[in-house]
Amino acid sequence: MASKNSSLGKASKAKKDEFYTQLADVENELRHYKSFFKDKIVFCNCDDPFESNFVKYFAMNFNALGLKKLIATCYATSPVMYSQLTFFGEPEPIGSVGEGKKPYKIEITEVRDENGDGAIDLDDFESMLRNNPPKLLQGDGDFRSDECITLLKEADVVVTNPPFSLFREYVAQLIEYDKKFIIIGNQNAITYKEIFTLLRDNKVWLGYKFGDMAFTVPDSYEPRETRFWIDENGQKWRSMGNICWYTNIDIQKRHEDLILYRNYSENDYQKYDNYDAINVDKVSEIPIDYAGVMGVPITFMDKYNPEQFQIVGLIAGNIKGLAGITSSTGKDGPYIGGKLKFGRILIRKRG
Repeated sequence: MASKNSSLGKASKAKKDEFYTQLADVENELRHYKSFFKDKIVFCNCDDPFESNFVKYFAMNFNALGLKKLIATCYATSPVMYSQLTFFGEPEPIGSVGEGKKPYKIEITEVRDENGDGAIDLDDFESMLRNNPPKLLQGDGDFRSDECITLLKEADVVVTNPPFSLFREYVAQLIEYDKKFIIIGNQNAITYKEIFTLLRDNKVWLGYKFGDMAFTVPDSYEPRETRFWIDENGQKWRSMGNICWYTNIDIQKRHEDLILYRNYSENDYQKYDNYDAINVDKVSEIPIDYAGVMGVPITFMDKYNPEQFQIVGLIAGNIKGLAGITSSTGKDGPYIGGKLKFGRILIRKRG
């Protein structure tokens, strides 16, 4: 019974994490990495190949990018996968998750112009799947399963929109197996102890997109009062204003200096009650002539150039031991006038 409950719990969490990225958002981000992909094995390990725009992007651009191989796997709860089984002449799995349903994988090593129109498009991708249909996995398709880890070991780079609820564990696995990656996450993850440490140590950084992003969600998704709508075709949508990309592939953006305009004045910049650092409310207000430690909003990470700034630490009310400097009162978090401010990243200018 415990095993069944575990499977049902995993299925429920996976369903809440089903946010499908738009193809335009995938294209807009990955265009900055095109030269990196040559001769690489790409693994999309949270991606229904019939639904994922990551898979579609790499399939349509397989030859242009010079990919060596594309692999995709998904959870057993994928609704689109099962609706397509009869299309490929496969018997439809029966039972609930953990009682017989199996996920699939695809492995692509060649993409051809199947319809002879001179271009590689979605029609060619569908024809290719007809000729080389997805194969059953033995487990549930979880990225932590043994067979998915085996595929991970084979891959050079992982590109996907992983489950937000498992973001810490997901990134930890990528780091453990020393994999390059380009993944979508919530900006709040910047303050996770495990993620912030990687950012501080320049093992992970942010990609290009930072801010609002809209996702399609399955029919089972429960409506919300804000940032939720249903389009004219009945498709459900959910947008979030705090989305960003995380990567460990070097990009031009992280070598661009943040242009500073403000001069330091004691009247304009308050010091924290408990830390020898000044508070900066906006990234645009970082002073050009202050050599000490500054507390800046987490949105600073979108502008961070490790050649221009050093990340000293992180201070927030619920964050312990990451400040990088000593609290004079023993209290963690950015206090000013006895009041706790929003979380701040502590930085210092280089040079």
